[in-house]
Amino acid sequence: MPLQKIDEFDPDYRNTFEGNDIKGMGVYVQGTDEKIGTVNDAVVDDQGAFRYLIVDIGFWIFGKKILLPVGKSRIDSTANRVYVVGITREQAENLPEYQEHTTLDYDYEEQVRGGYRTPSVESSATLGATAGRTTPSPNPNSYTYADDADLYDVSAHEDQTFKLYQERLVANKQRRKSGEVLISKHVETETARVAVPVEKERVVIERVTSQDTGKVVSAEATDFREGEVAHIDLYEEVPDIQKEAFLREEVKVQKVVDKETVEAQETIRREELDVDTDGTRIENKTDRG
Repeated sequence: MPLQKIDEFDPDYRNTFEGNDIKGMGVYVQGTDEKIGTVNDAVVDDQGAFRYLIVDIGFWIFGKKILLPVGKSRIDSTANRVYVVGITREQAENLPEYQEHTTLDYDYEEQVRGGYRTPSVESSATLGATAGRTTPSPNPNSYTYADDADLYDVSAHEDQTFKLYQERLVANKQRRKSGEVLISKHVETETARVAVPVEKERVVIERVTSQDTGKVVSAEATDFREGEVAHIDLYEEVPDIQKEAFLREEVKVQKVVDKETVEAQETIRREELDVDTDGTRIENKTDRG
């Protein structure tokens, strides 16, 4: 069962595996914020299945790297963390140190597995029998990773919860200026005409023929006087035009609100669960709580 580092097995593994790169994730004790180290690398078998995480446990033991079986880890890609399950500092101290020149053969793996199989005093008191176990030495000719399911099977310890998320549209309103109306007054001029009847006085001299015309009169009745003048005043009317202002029209300006319903559409996403049972019968339960 040859083992390789993940980038040796697949140089393009970052694109092959979706999600955050496992390298560089912080390693924490499960259920706490106690950081014990950092993931340095990952080890896969010849089928590409994850078997170990190479963890630098410098927060516990300065300068030491160990192999952490994947069954003892819980990866939280959202928090960019790896949580270790059922491992104590005492166990970590007893684990064989991993170095770059270390040969990942069966004998070395057995040393690693032995450190996880044997429970420590602390783990027995706090974590019970699930922290480790003692088993007879396996047969190297028939050994498979299934013989240590609690070390390599990521689903062997506890249920895993998948959170499926969905997007929804949230409608809000924003008030913005859509226009501006300016209302003012200005003066226009025009020529107006008005007709005013007026009167003018004039002198009319009328000479009439009397029935006594040509009749001889006596010298006593005749009064010849020179320079007699008759004075007559003549009057006429002239138009007197003035301007006056009057209220022509009253204009009221007010705002009214028109209501309408505006429809919008966006593309929203939701996550669905894909279950590949490989023909295995499963039971679906719905928890309404």
